[in-house]
Amino acid sequence: MLQAGKGTVVACRNFNATDDAEVLYKAMKGLGTNEDAILQLLSSRSNHQRQDVKHAYKTLFGKDLVDNLKGELGGTFETLIVAMMAAPLAYDVSSLRNAIKGAGTEEKVLVEILASRTPQQVKEIVAAYRKEYDDDLEEDISGDTSGHFKRLLVILLQANRQSGVQAELIDSDAQTLFQAGEHKFGTDEQTFVTILGNRSAEHLRKVFDAYMKLSGFEMEESIKRETSGGLQDLLLAVVKCARSVPAYFAETLYYSMKGVGTDDNTLIRAMVTRSEVDLMDVRTEFRKLFACSLFSMIKGDTGGDLRKALLLLCGGDDA
Repeated sequence: MLQAGKGTVVACRNFNATDDAEVLYKAMKGLGTNEDAILQLLSSRSNHQRQDVKHAYKTLFGKDLVDNLKGELGGTFETLIVAMMAAPLAYDVSSLRNAIKGAGTEEKVLVEILASRTPQQVKEIVAAYRKEYDDDLEEDISGDTSGHFKRLLVILLQANRQSGVQAELIDSDAQTLFQAGEHKFGTDEQTFVTILGNRSAEHLRKVFDAYMKLSGFEMEESIKRETSGGLQDLLLAVVKCARSVPAYFAETLYYSMKGVGTDDNTLIRAMVTRSEVDLMDVRTEFRKLFACSLFSMIKGDTGGDLRKALLLLCGGDDA
């Protein structure tokens, strides 16, 4: 599996938080706002550096930088810039909170974050959520979801995946999954939930290979035939992330732009959260999976300041 550490956004070498704060202040002072100056500066700083700029801005001007940006910008461009200004952990926490506490539950946000983050990251999310909102994330998610979908989310929130490969369990796990789905009238969803939610990615990849030999089907094919709705989406995300997190996000980005209208929130969230992690790998997987580059699809499916910002985050074309 491709490793993290291949981001498109890197730290600025000649960084000075005070100088940057002054540039941003001037970009927002007076009539009109210099969106290009704001975008060029923030997209060429790491998230850690942006946090330093935020502190320097308050020290110099006695104002909150994010509040000022919200007051000057608008629409999806504002959404993206505000996302870039949040620390990664805080952004995941607020995204989950909004997905649960808004009108209805945005299941895709729960699926994307909890399926793709490492167990350590999930533990940090749970702790930060409690600290920020004085609420229990598991209780909030349990209150907003149901059935096997809820059960798998709760398992993922425990962040207790086994580490490494249990060689003695590979064939039995594959057989158990086969008996629970393809080889059974009806589906034993709990078996899928328990095995896919608790085994390591490394172990699951070997189980998927054994399952293919046993059943003649890829795991994803069986899940699509045997399950539906939110549970299907979550199981597929877990399987895809076990195979390759960058490939999962390549698909996420593609389908956020494909078809009628663009899912701006998913597009922005995926681009921002992967920009310093593995977006170079996501771009590579995107080019392999689809007949175009991520850069060219963004260019064709977005417009205005949002397009400029996303293309800068993308970091180049793979045509």
